[in-house]
Amino acid sequence: MELRHLRYYVAVAEELHFGRAAQRLHMAQPPLSQQIKQLEAEIGVVLLNRSTRRVELTPAGERFLDRARAILADVDHAGDEAQRVAAGEVGRVALGLIGSATYDLLPTIVPALRKACPDIVLDLRGELLTPAQEEGLRDGTLDICILRPPVRDPGLRVRVLRQEPLIAVLPAAHPLAERDGIRLEDLRDEPFITYPSRHRSVLHDATFDACQRAGFVPKVVQEVSETSTLVVFVAAGLGVALVPEPVRHLTITGAVYRPLVGEPSFVELAVATRGDERSPHVLRILEALRSLLTTPD
Repeated sequence: MELRHLRYYVAVAEELHFGRAAQRLHMAQPPLSQQIKQLEAEIGVVLLNRSTRRVELTPAGERFLDRARAILADVDHAGDEAQRVAAGEVGRVALGLIGSATYDLLPTIVPALRKACPDIVLDLRGELLTPAQEEGLRDGTLDICILRPPVRDPGLRVRVLRQEPLIAVLPAAHPLAERDGIRLEDLRDEPFITYPSRHRSVLHDATFDACQRAGFVPKVVQEVSETSTLVVFVAAGLGVALVPEPVRHLTITGAVYRPLVGEPSFVELAVATRGDERSPHVLRILEALRSLLTTPD
């Protein structure tokens, strides 16, 4: 039995007339009749009762028609789905984000990505430090990562999207919180809350670099991995911190954000994938992300 036999049978069963079915299939009637006889012989069942006046389906023929239609629909669907997969329209993408991007970007990019790629499932992983994202890309648990360079693995491809200035986070009751802007050197004697040093956090290094340029080494009293926890600790009065400007979208009672005056300090936001990534749906989401997040020149 071949697919063409099923297509021939469905045409005859729907038309209940060999002549009309032959016209529909763009073939002569005698070969069509012969093909239907071969199909019946193959399965050992009479599917059609034929007379000089009419063609009727047997009970077995009615059931076979239902199954033949379903099989042909599945075949057509399989072809369509394969084409959509090849075009990157279908699939699942595991997307990792650093903490400071989770609050700023997710509300914007998720609706936009779902609109642009409605049949690609997004598996979102937030609050991940850059080293953890590198590991996820290497072991295949992540497909695309929004992170902060530098990325140390040469097997990953990194594209910088934009630069973001560092700003200060202060307890609302802090005397400097009344100012419109903060000089970093004014925080010389303050306790600092930072991202972890043991995980080579980019923002940990950026905080120390900025403070050293201002002439001091920050006095770290607490290290935390999650941006939300860092801001909560500041709100509780445990210290001050430096964070990328988009973190200001994270509103926590008791914490205020103030820009730094003087020499600005920036951190980069980038998107990373495996260097040999070829999955069409991953590349489709990647291109959509770059369009959404790249800062115009």
